[in-house]
Amino acid sequence: MFLENKANNSRRQGWIEVIAGSMFSGKTEELLRRLRRARIARQNVEIFKPVIDHRYSAEEVVSHDANSIRCTPVDSSGNILLLSGNTDVIGIDEAQFFDNGLIDVCNNLANQGIRVIVAGLDMDFKGKPFGPMPGLMACAEYVTKVHAICVRCGDLAHHSYRLKASDKLVEVGASESYEAVCRTCYNELKQTELKKVK
Repeated sequence: MFLENKANNSRRQGWIEVIAGSMFSGKTEELLRRLRRARIARQNVEIFKPVIDHRYSAEEVVSHDANSIRCTPVDSSGNILLLSGNTDVIGIDEAQFFDNGLIDVCNNLANQGIRVIVAGLDMDFKGKPFGPMPGLMACAEYVTKVHAICVRCGDLAHHSYRLKASDKLVEVGASESYEAVCRTCYNELKQTELKKVK
């Protein structure tokens, strides 16, 4: 009995943490903060991002505040499993751009005793749940919802309003392409768009 309990206590526990919110809400900044703390604790850390996100750097995760950390760009969620190696903590940025297989990948890693920290947009520019993020939020042990400040009125913002006229779901960009806005301002902007179309 004692040996069985000792074996259970020595087993490494894994879990999933999700950091979700709009553009400019500090998701990547929070991801970087948690990963740096893991490194200070001398844990083996691997960071991944989708290969299509090369706004600031091809081989770094970079926040809008220009803080950065080296990462491995991958073109599919399955590659994260292949490249995870001997790690204690895995960070994944811009999770919304990955395929839905990311949910199984994160669960698989957590089941192996790895702490998985995922950051991404919870909604697309149309205000709809984005990619694998809703599924990740559902199965995560910890979910942190962060907010930006509405550039129009100063309230809490949780929508990413696209400034360019484009219907493409994936349109990688920063402040030249998007604004963080609150629900009221988002709805007003959408109404104005509809009037222009008519």
